[in-house]
Amino acid sequence: MMDGWPVWLGAVVLGIATAVLVIGGGPFTRLVDRIADRTKMGETLAGIVLVGAVTSLPGLITSVIGAAQGDAAFAMNNALGGIALQTTFIALADVFYRSANLEHAAASLPNLLAPIGLSTMLAVVLVSGMGPQIAVAGVHPASALLVFVYWYWLRLSHQVAADPMWRVKPTLLTRADTPNPAAQRPGESLRSMWLKFAGLAVLISATGYVVAEAGLSLTAQTGLSSGFVGAVITGFVTSTPELVTVLYAVRIRALHLALGDIIGGNGFDVLFLAASDIAYRNGAIYGAMNREVVLVLGLGLILNLLVAAGLIRRQQSGIGFEGIAIFAAYLVGVVFLTMIG
Repeated sequence: MMDGWPVWLGAVVLGIATAVLVIGGGPFTRLVDRIADRTKMGETLAGIVLVGAVTSLPGLITSVIGAAQGDAAFAMNNALGGIALQTTFIALADVFYRSANLEHAAASLPNLLAPIGLSTMLAVVLVSGMGPQIAVAGVHPASALLVFVYWYWLRLSHQVAADPMWRVKPTLLTRADTPNPAAQRPGESLRSMWLKFAGLAVLISATGYVVAEAGLSLTAQTGLSSGFVGAVITGFVTSTPELVTVLYAVRIRALHLALGDIIGGNGFDVLFLAASDIAYRNGAIYGAMNREVVLVLGLGLILNLLVAAGLIRRQQSGIGFEGIAIFAAYLVGVVFLTMIG
């Protein structure tokens, strides 16, 4: 427990955790790109399932520890604040990808379906918090519903990729989700790739405990609201793997991996709430939803619908109105959170 640690030490610990996540992000992205090609999984699915799951582990551990210690606002806003920030990373990646508008180049039905599925999950959380608080063994039925919605989203993504009822119009700027033989390393076995993947996953997830304790310590020592600390401070640190991964994926032209990482990671972040609901022992965690949580939920919905709009519009060059609106909405959300926190 770090409750008695001084503020400067908590800040230093968060800085070290951030550095670990940044250093591990590049090698991890290259590795998953090779696994996606070798297994023929595809960049989008690899981004959602492999990268999204692992880069979300620090946030999962952070939220669960906060919930187990009875701080529902910290647990929920760590997850939801990560979603808002990570969605903003899509617009940031668009700035760095100069060849075309990112949503245009990486357009696909699974990528378009993802923000819609995520918005559905966020809406389930919002309705559950505002509705009657029903709990079975201290767990709200909505937690099971979130798992089902996420499973259905993945299943539907596979179906629309394999048998689309309508197709994205290809242009000279569109980059298809196809294997890149140049990314492979001669002599590297699939078994060794999976072992490296597991090792990096452990390294990334181990930072979650440190981030949780440091964040709760900052809440106790500074007087900042736990909802603000969760949404802005620990939410940023636990989102660092997604930031590094998406920028590196854009650099190596793995555009579908970049979008899949962010959107898949966001889906896992919503599932943090189901895990946190189990760890929270003061009733259903959704019943402890306050104004800060509702604000961050609404922000997540706005940002993901803007991503969907950008994927549908498919502007050919530049960041586009949707990208600018994503930056603006996130900044306004943080300002509002500061004012009510």
